[in-house]
Amino acid sequence: MGGAITLPLLANRPIYDAAVGAAPPGVAEKNFATLQDAIDAAARVRATQPWRIWLGEGRFRGQFRIERPNVEIHGRGPGRSVVFFDAAAGWTAPDGKPYGTFRTWCVSVTAPDVRLRGLTIANTFDAPAEMRRTGGMRSDEGGSQQALALSIGRGADRVVVSDCEITSHQDTLYCAEGRALFHACLITGSYDFIFGGAAARFERCEIRSLPRIDPLEGYVAAPNTVFDQAAGLVFDGCALTAETGVPDGSVFLGRPWGTSTMRDGVRVKTVGMAAYLRCWMGPHVAASGWTRMWYTDAAGKQAWFEPEDARFMEFGNTGPGAPAPFGTAHREVDRRSRLLNAAEAAAFSRERMFSDWRPSV
Repeated sequence: MGGAITLPLLANRPIYDAAVGAAPPGVAEKNFATLQDAIDAAARVRATQPWRIWLGEGRFRGQFRIERPNVEIHGRGPGRSVVFFDAAAGWTAPDGKPYGTFRTWCVSVTAPDVRLRGLTIANTFDAPAEMRRTGGMRSDEGGSQQALALSIGRGADRVVVSDCEITSHQDTLYCAEGRALFHACLITGSYDFIFGGAAARFERCEIRSLPRIDPLEGYVAAPNTVFDQAAGLVFDGCALTAETGVPDGSVFLGRPWGTSTMRDGVRVKTVGMAAYLRCWMGPHVAASGWTRMWYTDAAGKQAWFEPEDARFMEFGNTGPGAPAPFGTAHREVDRRSRLLNAAEAAAFSRERMFSDWRPSV
C-alpha cells in the first residue's frame, strides 16, 4: 500500500519547520538530531500554529510522544521512513515495572490536529517467536503479548494518518477516543489489532491478518464505543487480506471489548460499534463473522459480551469472506450483526461521522 512520497521542485516545495535525517538544502528551517527533538521543538511556537516535520529515509528507533496540537510528520514513504520500537506488555520497562499494554507504543498521540504521512510505524516485538517458546506469553493472557505500534490516546481528536504502514501482531493500533481518519494505510496484526472507543474511519486501507500459532484464530476489531456515540470503528472501501499461513475461516471481523470505560473521571457504559462498508473480504474471514469476548463483571466473575449485544454492521461487502448478496460466501448472516441498507450505511459517511470536521488527505 502506498508509494514513495515525491518532493516537488525546491522552488515549489513547502517549507518545513524541522527536519530529521539528510534533508535537501532549504527543505526546513532547522535540522534536529532526533525525531523527538524535532517534535519537542514545537513548543517554541503557538500551539495554534502548525509545526511541520520532514523525516528523511532511515530507521528511527524509540518511543515518540506527540503532546502538542498541530504537529505534522511527513516521511518519505512506507518502508523508507521507518519509526520502530520493540516492547510487549509482559516485558519489564526501564522503570522496573511491566510495560503493560498502554506503554508499549512506538508513537503516542495525545493532542488534537496531528497529521502523520508517509511512515512505517512498527512495534517489532517478535510475537511468533514468543508463541513458539516453551512457557512463552500467551495472547489470551493480560500483560503478555500486547504490543502497540500507534496509540491515539486520551486528548487526541481530528487526527489524520495517510499513506502509512502500521505494523505489529497484537493490539497494533489503539484509538482511544475522539475522531481519526486513516486513509490509504496498511495495518497488520493478528489479535484485536485495531481497538478502542474512538470514532475512527478507515478508507481505502488494507487490513492484513498475520499468521498465528497459539491460538490459531485471530480478531481484527475490538471496539469499546461509548453507548451514546453513534460511530465507532468504521471500515469503508478497505481490503481484508491475509498473509500465507492464515487458515481460511480463522479470523473474526471483531468482538466487543468491555462494557464500560472511563471518560473525564467518570465510568460510562460502552457498547462496541464496528462496521464494514463496501469492503473486500478474503477467505480467511470466519463463517460467523463476529464473536464474543470475556470480561470481569461487578462481582469479579468472568462473563461474556456477546456479539448480538454489540453494534456490528455490514453493507455492500464483496469477496469470498463476505455474505450474500454481494459476497461469494461461506459467511452466515444471523443475529450477530446487521446488514444495512444504503440509507442506513450513509449515516457512517465521512461527513456524517465527523460533523463539523472536514479533513483533507
